[in-house]
Amino acid sequence: MEHKQKIIEAIKSAINHLESSMKALVNRDENGVADSVWRAAANLEYANFLFSIIHGEPESRSWKLELRSKQVEIGPLLMSAQDLLREAQSGLDTSELHEAYKKTWMARGYLLKVQGILEKRQKKGEKS
Repeated sequence: MEHKQKIIEAIKSAINHLESSMKALVNRDENGVADSVWRAAANLEYANFLFSIIHGEPESRSWKLELRSKQVEIGPLLMSAQDLLREAQSGLDTSELHEAYKKTWMARGYLLKVQGILEKRQKKGEKS
């Protein structure tokens, strides 16, 4: 299987895991959210690795996230990541690899932020 097809599958899998994480969030299942986000992030790491093989190292300095203050909540971050991945998927369909790579990289940043929030909450819970 070629790299592009593997990237498409990894992004599709990440989108599905984000869907699961949002359902877990609605059900207030923080462990379910963390597990699904971790799986989605792992898929994005793999996709970004494959992109780097095809495209070279990312221009990540110019791909910094602009997180607005309202986006420190997990729900909006997950939605933003999922939207970016859907756009990346469309970019792959039209062979806009560079743009798809950028959006996948940025979605990964959102998931890292979510993982940081979940980690902080877990640490607070342990102290209480």
